Amino acid sequence: MRVAIVGAGLAGLAAAVELADAGHEVEIFEARSFVGGKVGSWVDADGNHIEMGLHVFFNNYYNLFALLKKVGAFEYLLPKEHVHTFVNRGGELGQLDFRFLLGAPFHGLKAFFTTRQLTLQDKLQNAIALGTSPIVPGLVNYDLAMKWIRALDNISFADWFRSHGGSQNSLKRMWDPIALALGFIDTEHISARCMLTIFMMFAAKTEASRLNMLAGSPAEYVHQPIVNYLKKRGTKIHTRRQTRRILFEQQNGQTQVTGLAIANGDSEDIVTADTYLAACDVPGIQRLLPSKWRTWPEFDKIYKLEAVPVVTVQLRFDGWVTEMHDPDKRHQLNHATGLDNLLYSADADFSCFADLALTSPKDYYREGQGSLMQVVLTPGDPFIKMSNEDIAQHALKQLHDLFPSSRDLTMTWYSVVKLAQSLYREQPGMDPYRPSQKTPIPNFFLAGSYTAQDYIDSMEGATISGMQAAQAILEPTGHRVQGQGLFKY
Repeated sequence: MRVAIVGAGLAGLAAAVELADAGHEVEIFEARSFVGGKVGSWVDADGNHIEMGLHVFFNNYYNLFALLKKVGAFEYLLPKEHVHTFVNRGGELGQLDFRFLLGAPFHGLKAFFTTRQLTLQDKLQNAIALGTSPIVPGLVNYDLAMKWIRALDNISFADWFRSHGGSQNSLKRMWDPIALALGFIDTEHISARCMLTIFMMFAAKTEASRLNMLAGSPAEYVHQPIVNYLKKRGTKIHTRRQTRRILFEQQNGQTQVTGLAIANGDSEDIVTADTYLAACDVPGIQRLLPSKWRTWPEFDKIYKLEAVPVVTVQLRFDGWVTEMHDPDKRHQLNHATGLDNLLYSADADFSCFADLALTSPKDYYREGQGSLMQVVLTPGDPFIKMSNEDIAQHALKQLHDLFPSSRDLTMTWYSVVKLAQSLYREQPGMDPYRPSQKTPIPNFFLAGSYTAQDYIDSMEGATISGMQAAQAILEPTGHRVQGQGLFKY
């Protein structure tokens, strides 16, 4: 069959791979000038690789990893130490060190009881809260625990945590930075379902909490291998081709999509196919759906979902920001040095950040230059209206607060990327509004990490949604998508 896909983010690309592998004719239409969606990146006029956000690949991204292995991109993941590092004001470090002789869940217990990020009282209260959560029975019966966790969607993680004996200081010093890194909102506003889903996965599998960074930019080391794989199988991918309208009519008493009106310069083309997949983000699908379709609850509830603003800042220096102990190493430009991992902070407006010149050197390390710090300002609401210069200076000041020794370095370049609508807002009570990939219209399907899947809005969530959409499309043919543990409702 012929399948037209709107959107070349990870959801659309993952679905396209499955459909192409099943022998179908696939055509993708992307409004931007590049593929990848929220994981997109591009090169500016001066040769700098600019990213839409900071992308971290946890080892529980089973479906994304399977996709990367299939297209030959898995080798570009660089494993980091099994440590989650918190950088506090003044350069003080607190760690969750999961390195331990015993695996899950004992490595997690060791990490939480040895961290300097929390007081002894916080650790005890933390243990009580997590010990009375679905995580403990989930070590014996994972599916039962996930049913329990899904039922906690109507309460924020902070309210749930406090009701189970957790301390406010734990929320502030540890869980807020993690929540902001995961969903761009803090623990007072993120659902307990979202956070406990991640904790359950980390507790159940030893390697799940270990992370990888990409060797270089997503465009080069994730999307280009996927594009190459698809093109070899006859898939056509068009960029700068915005889908303006969905065309539909009644056929035998049932609504059917009959085509897509696709921008082509100043004019538009009508594209027809047998099946249509809208692999959009929240603002994209809300714009695209015909207003008449809102009579279906499945479509109308999508408009209850909101997206979160986020601002990503890159700052280049003439030395090494995270090298705090050796001035000579900090100022030399012969090799990269410092903290080679994802970093969190409870004392800055960026919840997570990294020195890409260290963590992802293929595109970001430059001879004769120093750190390329990439920070993610969350929530991004206060920053969207600020000038790029003011945002860069704000991020610079906060980096100086976290790394006082960096004050004798000079920022030589910066980039600011604003997304007024990014991840969908995973606040309490939103889960029922996430639609299934299958819709009331038999030849129209949905994908995107906001759609129903047992994961957060992430690269893995997008991949799962694309695979589930492909499975729904292929269902009548009897073809089975071989997902690596697809999480379904």
